[in-house]
Amino acid sequence: MDQAVKDEAVKDRTTKDRTTEDQALRPAVPTAPAKGIQVTENALKKIRSAMVKESVSPEQGGLRLGVQGGGCSGLTYNLRFDTQPRERDRVFQFGDVRIFVDPKSFIYLHGMTLDYQETLMKQGFVFVNPNSTKSCGCGSSFS
Repeated sequence: MDQAVKDEAVKDRTTKDRTTEDQALRPAVPTAPAKGIQVTENALKKIRSAMVKESVSPEQGGLRLGVQGGGCSGLTYNLRFDTQPRERDRVFQFGDVRIFVDPKSFIYLHGMTLDYQETLMKQGFVFVNPNSTKSCGCGSSFS
């Protein structure tokens, strides 16, 4: 191999290494909050199994996600199954699972992620809500 080819190979390798180092040092680009409602795969699995237990048809029914006044911090999350969406509901489709959200609740819930966690200490749905300014220890009340 002649010297010019060796020099070019070293130059390419050095440039690639520097590019990789530069990318590793750059901060992650912040992402805007998701529009609508997001649901994790863990939550979807739990919703599906609960729908079967409650005999809720995925073709017609779904999970109603809402907010109501009350709780330690002023507002409380509400989860229940419903047989069909209401006229003004926003409907979010995640494969075979539908999430219904009424217009007033959507004001507080847009951009949130519904997760399901199972640990030794507790199990249940977790609301990751960027609109919440404070919450209490129970995890189901916020403001």
